[in-house]
Amino acid sequence: MKRILCLLCTLLLCMPVLAPALAETPRDIFPLDYNSLPAPLEGQHHYLLACVDTWETKPTNLGNTDGVIMVTFDTRANRLLFTTFMREMLVQRPDGHIGRITYIAKNYGPEALCKTISTHFGVKVEKYILFSMDNVQTIIDALGGVYITVTDAEADYLNRYRIARDATTPSMDKGGTYLFGGHAAVIYMRIRKVGSDGDAGRTRRMRTVLSTLAKSYQSVTLTQAVNVLDSVTKNLCRTNMTMNDLLQAVGYALQVASAEPEGLQMPTNESMEPIMYAGMSTRQVDFDLCRKVLQEFLDNSFVVIDP
Repeated sequence: MKRILCLLCTLLLCMPVLAPALAETPRDIFPLDYNSLPAPLEGQHHYLLACVDTWETKPTNLGNTDGVIMVTFDTRANRLLFTTFMREMLVQRPDGHIGRITYIAKNYGPEALCKTISTHFGVKVEKYILFSMDNVQTIIDALGGVYITVTDAEADYLNRYRIARDATTPSMDKGGTYLFGGHAAVIYMRIRKVGSDGDAGRTRRMRTVLSTLAKSYQSVTLTQAVNVLDSVTKNLCRTNMTMNDLLQAVGYALQVASAEPEGLQMPTNESMEPIMYAGMSTRQVDFDLCRKVLQEFLDNSFVVIDP
């Protein structure tokens, strides 16, 4: 018996030890003081659009925000800017602890999401509109759909997802440009498992859809703009914007309607690294670098038009 025990112990000692995967400890995060943030640059007007990850939701029972976009109307330099924020990045929550940004609106409210974006990225954004996926679907349908160019891989994914055969015009069979209905467009924007860019691909597809819609309304009339506003106000989950705020935003949008949409991903690829935290795949972010890149993106308005 002793020989058997000695042999077993020897075998166990010789076997490679498989250590359990341990969560990494993220760096400390130091947000800026909200009250000390500067006012937006002259002529720039920021609005936060966020979409929760459910088809239907209640204003008092929100889901996680999978899509977060800051829309900037720059009436001084005639620019239309879309800045998308990745859902997996780690931020400092309102309670001082670290967590993923996708949970902020659900657990602390959309106003807290605005403040978190503002203090981490250095650009104060106060007005927001929060949608559910069915809201976005209805709005896109009301706008007559959106033309999207897809790759063969994206077309294969969308077909395997079993979108309706009449969800695109013509019916999708391979890569190409199609007129997407609202449901198919939402599914397209949510793609993460095609290609190697994961969540960055999702934010890129969001910018693609918004930019394409914006281009289709470059010669928009006041009547068309009011119709778009009516569709938005009837299909939103929650907002802190008054009707006067919304009409003002429409006015800014009309001023920059001819502008070529510009887009930026936050965090940039070079300012983040993947880590495991709290059992989840997350992104640790260099917010100092992000603030610098975003400020340069916004400051470009003054470079363009100043002598």
